[in-house]
Amino acid sequence: MTENLRNIALVGHGGSGKTSLAEIMLFTAGVLSRLGRMEDGNTAMDFEPEELKRRSSMSSAFHQYHWTKKVVNIIDTPGDQNFFADTRNCILAADAALLVIDAVDGVKVQTELAWDLASEFHLPCAIFINKLDRERADFSRVFEGISDAFSPKPILLQLPIGSEARFNGVVDLVLMKAFSYDPEGKSKETPIPETMKDQAEKARESLIEAIAEADDALLERYLEGEVPTDEEIRTALKKGLASRVIVPVFCGSATKRIGIDRLMDIISEYFPSPIDRGAWTGIHPDSKETVQRIPDPEAPFSGLVFKTVTDPYYGRLSIFRVVSGAIGGDGTFFNVNKRAKERYTQLLQLAGREQKPITGAGPGAIVAVAKLKETGTGDTLCNEAQKIQYPSVEPPTPLTSFAVKPKSTGDEDKVYSSLVRITEEDVGLQLTRNSETKEILISGAGQVHIEATVEKLKRKFGVEVVLELPKIPYRETIKKKIRVQGRHKKQTGGHGQFGDCWIQLEPLPRGGGFEFVDAIVGGSIPRQYIPAVEKGIVESRQRGVLAGFPCIDFRVTLDDGSYHAVDSSEMAFKIAGSLAFRKAAEQAQPVLLEPIMEVTIIAPDEYMGDIMGNLNSRRGRVLGMDSKGKHQVIRAHVPMAEFQTYAPDLNSMTGGRGTYTMKFSHYDEIPAQLAQKIVEKAKKEAE
Repeated sequence: MTENLRNIALVGHGGSGKTSLAEIMLFTAGVLSRLGRMEDGNTAMDFEPEELKRRSSMSSAFHQYHWTKKVVNIIDTPGDQNFFADTRNCILAADAALLVIDAVDGVKVQTELAWDLASEFHLPCAIFINKLDRERADFSRVFEGISDAFSPKPILLQLPIGSEARFNGVVDLVLMKAFSYDPEGKSKETPIPETMKDQAEKARESLIEAIAEADDALLERYLEGEVPTDEEIRTALKKGLASRVIVPVFCGSATKRIGIDRLMDIISEYFPSPIDRGAWTGIHPDSKETVQRIPDPEAPFSGLVFKTVTDPYYGRLSIFRVVSGAIGGDGTFFNVNKRAKERYTQLLQLAGREQKPITGAGPGAIVAVAKLKETGTGDTLCNEAQKIQYPSVEPPTPLTSFAVKPKSTGDEDKVYSSLVRITEEDVGLQLTRNSETKEILISGAGQVHIEATVEKLKRKFGVEVVLELPKIPYRETIKKKIRVQGRHKKQTGGHGQFGDCWIQLEPLPRGGGFEFVDAIVGGSIPRQYIPAVEKGIVESRQRGVLAGFPCIDFRVTLDDGSYHAVDSSEMAFKIAGSLAFRKAAEQAQPVLLEPIMEVTIIAPDEYMGDIMGNLNSRRGRVLGMDSKGKHQVIRAHVPMAEFQTYAPDLNSMTGGRGTYTMKFSHYDEIPAQLAQKIVEKAKKEAE
């Protein structure tokens, strides 16, 4: 039944213990007979060889368990910024996010990004402070950090008993009971320790105040001195969590199995079901009118594909959430985005690395089907007679690009087709062919992202490649106005070739592109030959006179010329136009331009000095700085050539706590001493 379903996304910084938490929850529920460990590479949720090698989640994994008559779907998402695009897509399938925070490291950049992601999609959010058994774990410091960083202000539902190696239980502030744990993770109810009674009473009072504020009727009675009952507290807590007014905080240790059963109880009792989440809003693809679907099995079927994976047995799997209606074990549905009917022969439930055939699914279910021909990530599936299209997540802007070259000659097409299949699976990747440099470019969130893709390429498709830094797409332009003649005359047996034109070449403002002005009067060049002159200039400007880079930001005015009644032709005037452009460009003070990127860097205050110094060394120009909590946001313009290897340097400078985004801004002139080196290198390569 839909009301007994819980879809929970585990989100947070890499290394906070999300996968270990998922593992122990599955083990506690009896789904797993053996408890795996991240360190041993044998967990149910991390199973790809690239994940085992790095001991880190690189792709979201799915599993489910039964607990207190509820069915809980767990989505274990990556916390590494290199693979966060997958988290962005998969969180769409959840009805609530559980933000997992390391009790040693506290709030990190990716923690805040995960929080912002839950807020962006209006998902109810709770917080689990993990690893309280570790050395230097500090519950109070971490809670203070999340209270400063997040709004609405998180409230405590539990307190830890003991700290570091002595951490052995939790106090439940709703029940006002303590639970201690033995080395096997088994809990028993115990009295609240005498040393914690005052702390627990104060924390419970704060909890009741926060809960009362989420319920007007309860608040009124509370202000009159009436203490809410435990049942009223639980009802208000569930309501406040679903409406995102309350952010409850729990605590424990996944590896020591402390507090896990209590967390699972809380998920079953308080976390929202698909029904609590309510209707989903989309548009009708034809009329563009707003349409809603409620999570009712009797409603028209609709679903959103949020992930695509390549499985060695099933082939391409499309993973989607059933939003409304119900589907059977086989059948057809309509892909709104591709305007295509799709047939499937088997409905699958995901359980870690395994897929289990099922006979049907209703609202809120997370399921998969294999070998759909047209469907990709972000597509909406529905009943053709009652169409709806749900919004999908915009793919992130790639930060790092590499040129991909096959190790074996002749494998270019195989490399490209294999990469196309991988990009279907990983929305954070972008694949392009650069016609200018003749390179295959793979772009992603960072060097680790690209390297993991190369490993996957070899494992899944048997293709080995070499990564190189892409060639910089330099440009050329002019700084001086000049007027020249382009004359092509050639006499052979029979008809000769004659084309003669005068052009004026002048610079345009940066970003002005290319303009061609026909100023011919009096028929000095016949009308039919003028497009040929322009074509000759257009083709010639693709290889500039300095180093062979395309020439931009200039205007050509064709104002005079002559022709021969017999020997003139379109080809002759095309050659004349080309000769005129090259002659003019050489005399018009040609200069080299480089692409400038607009960069946004987010990092804690204490790293600003290093970051600013590093930007200066990369010829960066800072545009401004803003504060964002405990972090600073720097906006700057930096040459692309200086920023190709920035990701590992920023990680090194900030201990992994800095992030950045970048996009193309404009072209700008390169300093003369650097331009000379680039010109010399380009001429050598051309030779």
